[in-house]
Amino acid sequence: MNRFKISSLVLALGIAAVAPTVASAQSRGKVLVVLSSAHTLDLRDGKTYKTGYYLNELATPLKQIVDAGYTPVFANPKGDTPSMDENSNNKMFFGGDDAKREDAVKFVDGFAGIKHPMKLATVAAKGTQGYVGLFMPGGHAPMQDLLKDRNLGKILVSFHDTGRPTGIICHASIDKLKQGWPYAGYKLTVFSNAEEKQLEGEGKPLGGQVQFYTDEALAKAGADVQIAEPWKSNVVVDRELITGQQPFSDHALGDALVAKLNQQASK
Repeated sequence: MNRFKISSLVLALGIAAVAPTVASAQSRGKVLVVLSSAHTLDLRDGKTYKTGYYLNELATPLKQIVDAGYTPVFANPKGDTPSMDENSNNKMFFGGDDAKREDAVKFVDGFAGIKHPMKLATVAAKGTQGYVGLFMPGGHAPMQDLLKDRNLGKILVSFHDTGRPTGIICHASIDKLKQGWPYAGYKLTVFSNAEEKQLEGEGKPLGGQVQFYTDEALAKAGADVQIAEPWKSNVVVDRELITGQQPFSDHALGDALVAKLNQQASK
């Protein structure tokens, strides 16, 4: 637990499937969308939790990015098809509207790049200069693989060093950087200890206990963690970094990220 440095971060809207993989003449630029390759999360006592990306944490900001004229390019550690956390495929996260949930599923499924993402190693090797921003959705999956991915570390540092917008929600943006964590001293938010504990235990969604708590790990890494009331929208913006606390921060996170992208594009 003490060796991890975490930065992590849902109501989706989705209409027609738009699935570009490279920037077109009309595009305002490419946004790198980083996903996890993990399908399970290792819990304490040898237990596991079947996981993946959270549907609305991906779909809502992604649609906002696309609607604003930016082109998403998807990447994950293995270059394989990521899984969706089935607990997120619930109308509860869509204002109780099952039609919006179905639209979100169709929207995400319409992107060929999600099924066949680039490898993070490829992105890191080629460099990130062709991307105007970065977005990472949550779910518990990033706790399994992204927190140890050195290629992600290099990518995050490159966006940090150039001040390009970096949007992270819930359990996303988890990395371990031996060369130095780029967000020490930043104000940011993340899935809280209190929220995590409500999901833990027998008969609860996780069915067990996580190996570490993201808000505690971020504080130890040097971040100024800004936690709000559980399950209330909370987004913190500090320099290029935009973070959302949990699923119900999805719309506000997308709004703030697009605003940053537009501000950068107007320079």
